[in-house]
Formats: sequence, C-alpha cells, structure tokens
Amino acid sequence: MVPARALFAFLARFTLFSLFRSLALASALLITADALAQKAGGVLRRANDENPPSASLHEEGSNIVTTPFVPVFNNLVTFDATKTISKPDQLVPDLATSWSWSADNKTLTFKLRKGVKWHDGKPFTAADVKCTWDAVTGKREGVLRRSPRRAWYANLQEIVVEGEDTVSFKLGRPQPSFLGFFAAGWSVVYPCHVDGRQMRQMPIGTGPFMVKSFEPGKMIRLVKNPNYFKPGRPYLDGIDMPVIPSPSTRSLAFAAGETDIYTPSATLLAEVKAKVPEAVCDVGLSYAYTQLIINRAMPPFNDVRVRRAMALAIDREAVIKVKGAGLDRLGGELMPPPEGAWGLDKADLAAIPGYTGDLEKRREEARKLMREAGYGPDKPLTLVLSTRDVARYRDTSVLILDHLAKIYIKGEMKTIDTAIWTSVVAKRGYQIGIRSRGQAIDDPDVSFYESFSCNSLANVDGYCNKDMEAMFEQQSSMLDQNARRKLVKDIDRKLQMDATRPTITFAALPYCRRPYVKGYVPSLNNQYSNLRMEDVWLDK
Repeated sequence: MVPARALFAFLARFTLFSLFRSLALASALLITADALAQKAGGVLRRANDENPPSASLHEEGSNIVTTPFVPVFNNLVTFDATKTISKPDQLVPDLATSWSWSADNKTLTFKLRKGVKWHDGKPFTAADVKCTWDAVTGKREGVLRRSPRRAWYANLQEIVVEGEDTVSFKLGRPQPSFLGFFAAGWSVVYPCHVDGRQMRQMPIGTGPFMVKSFEPGKMIRLVKNPNYFKPGRPYLDGIDMPVIPSPSTRSLAFAAGETDIYTPSATLLAEVKAKVPEAVCDVGLSYAYTQLIINRAMPPFNDVRVRRAMALAIDREAVIKVKGAGLDRLGGELMPPPEGAWGLDKADLAAIPGYTGDLEKRREEARKLMREAGYGPDKPLTLVLSTRDVARYRDTSVLILDHLAKIYIKGEMKTIDTAIWTSVVAKRGYQIGIRSRGQAIDDPDVSFYESFSCNSLANVDGYCNKDMEAMFEQQSSMLDQNARRKLVKDIDRKLQMDATRPTITFAALPYCRRPYVKGYVPSLNNQYSNLRMEDVWLDK
C-alpha cells in the first residue's frame, strides 16, 4: 500500500480529481477487509481496446496483448499485486519458490515449484524455463517469429538445468537488474511441448485462467483453471473481453453496465464519473510515454539540426492540456520522479532545449536550424507522419503536425492499422511518427538495451552510438545504485539533447471499476503489471 505522505503528495498534483482519488484511497484501505470476504464465481467483463495481433506475449509489445493474455501464464517471480507501485524491492515468488545469487554475482539460481501442471495436464519443469529463454534469446528456433526483448539478455551466457526443479542463469558480468526482468508482464514461462503457432492462437500456460476462445476482432474468453497451483485461486469463473476499438463505445459500454473495468483516456475521466458516479477510479502516471520517432536512416533526418528543430517546435504543454486533460507529465526517456526511480526531474528537464522557456523563442531557434539545413518559407520540408489508427494517436499527431508547420515543415498524417503497426515501425517504413512507448519495468537496462542498443530488434530508427553503448554497459554493472543513478541521468540527458526520439509526455491513466469489483489493485506506474487477476472477485 502506498505510504500516506507519498499518496497525499500524489493527490495534490491532480487537484481536479482529488475527490476521486480520495475514494480510491478509501477503497485501498478496504483491501484487508475484503480479503476476509471473497466470493467465488462470476465472470469479469472488460473491453480490450483493439484486436491483438496474436496471443503470444513473447512476440508482441502492446497492452492489447498483455491485458487479455497475462492471466493465462505465470512468471518465475512477479511484483506484489497488492501494491499500487511496482518496485524491484517488492518481488514475490510465482513459479519460483526462491532465488539466490552466486558469490561473484554472475549466476542467478531459481528453485521451482513442484507439482505445477500446464493447462493440458503436462508437468511444468525447469526444462520449460530453459526452452522459454532459449527462444527469447534466439538460441531455440522455430518458436518465435520475432523477439522484441531479446536485447535485455545480451549479458546472458548460458542457462543450466539442474534436475526438474532448479535452473540457473549464468551471466558474463554482474547485472543487479537482471532478476527484475523476470517480473515483467512480458516475461512469462512458455511450455516446451507447444509450438509457436498454437501459442499465437490458443496459448497454453500454467496461469489461473485458460483460453476458451479467441475470436479476432470480436471476443476473447478466459475460463478458470480448476487445477491452478495456488489454493483457492482464482475466485472468478472467467473473464470476457469484447474487442471494442471505439473509445466512445467503450465508454458507453461501461456506463450501461456491460463492462466492469474500464481504463479511459484522461480526457474521458470526467465524463465517466458523470455517467457512473459510483465508479472507483485510480489515476496514476503510467510508464507509457508519447514519442516523436524519427527515421535517422533517411535524409534529412540524419541531420541533427532537423531533429533538434522538431524537438524545439513541440508545445508539450499544449499536448498535456489537450491529450492528457492536464494530468500528463513531462519526462525524458525514463519515468520521472517520484513514481520513477531513475528519470529526469523538473530541474534536469529545464536544462534541455524544448522543455521550458518561451515557446516562440524556441521556435525561432528551430526556424534558424531549419534555414541552416536548407529549408525556409519558400522551400518547406515535406514529410509524412505515420501513427497507429487509434483516436489518441491521431489527435496527438494533428497537434504535432500543427507545431511543425510553424518551422517550415509541411506534413501529412498517415494512419496504420494496429495489426501491422509494429511490423511497419520495426522495418523502418516511416519518415517520422507518433507512438506510445511502454516500459515493462522501471529500470534503465530495460529501456537502454531494448530501445537504443545497436543490435536490438526494437531499435526502430537505427540509433547506434558505441560511446553510449559503453555507458549502457557501465551503468548496468554498477552495484552502487546512487552512482548508477547519476550516470543514468547523464545518459538520458544526452539522448534528449541529441533529439534521438523526443519524448512528448508521460501519460496519466485512470483505472475505473464498478464498486462490486474487489481485489483489483492496478499498478499506477506500470500498465503491464498486476494483470493476472487471480485475486479479483465480484461482490454481487
């Protein structure tokens, strides 16, 4: 539970919705009491925003996949789902019962639960753990079509199975963050005996729920796993998730009582509370941030003057007001404090061009840079801005195109269906774009290696800087976390100064539910955590 002082400071930042947050606090205080009165049965209903490209967590990168399919699986370790802030010091056992580091801090060993069964009745063993991460790292072929998070494990040298209940991960150097990787929503364990095609369509897990049906574009239905290894869990008989792409239709469905949980955009929160005044809505700064991505492999975007000009032209405060209802916040690559442990604070951001100061002066500086690069009022830079065909991305893109028009850039928007968006971006089939980027855990290794290392499959714009890679390695191996934090901030500043992928805002997300939904504790700093739903029950 969030300490009172920190929680009250959090509420003060969002005074417009202080009443709603007070209700959320009251709800949180009832969790202990609720735990004494759980009721089994019932089907939870929650809309999925879009059609998942597949059901394979290890191949995808959006919460439209984690939300419906995390309940099917388990991790080795996970974040404490009773806490609203996901932190590395709140790791608890899941498929692993315990873990330990070797004396040289280069071998991490897990002891595994015995007697756990996959949904098809076959036994879970240490071999499944090895199979999973051999596939993620590319050592086991034919399972995953792509592995967006392979770069996390660049330091992993070998996985050793010691009997059915012990598995060790051997590293090339110490890496304090490595354990936390296994708690990410994406880091679930796959079965050795099930092929990749089935995992994309009707996946088999060990989790509290099993896939009953996956009708693309229509409905995802999960049913209770009667043989779940955690006694008494889950409480629910199932989870129904209709696919509803329209924000207004999702809002109407929640207002009409057709869904029990709803995560609206910040701009719709007031409307939700007006239509459903009894709704309990927790608002947190999600680790989801909007970026301007720039394909530096294409001229003129390989010119730092052009990239910096675009970063200077953006009116971030306007985006916060329009897109985030005043609740979004500024940040760099890493989540800003106090929710984030590593990100740039207000003072840090004030020293980076484009974040503060007179907007018109910034834009005049941007126009000067554009003129130096060969552009002007009679010779504008024409470009196409690509984005997902989703309302919040389209709205932000319209704003950004208007901002860029102030500095001799004439752009048009191209919308791309979500089903192929990731593929288009991965193949660098864009000039510039607007995307929302989510991080799996609040740790620099996840961000730096996944997004910026030269060989990462998730490095969407070809960024490759060997000096920065050396700094990634240096911070990753540091045991002194205060010294590491100082170096991490320096790295983040350099990325922003280079206008690598200008961060626009970090999103505030409301998590709304009807009062009879109990045991649901959303992670207010990470949209990929607390999704297993095994502790949720319906007080009907």
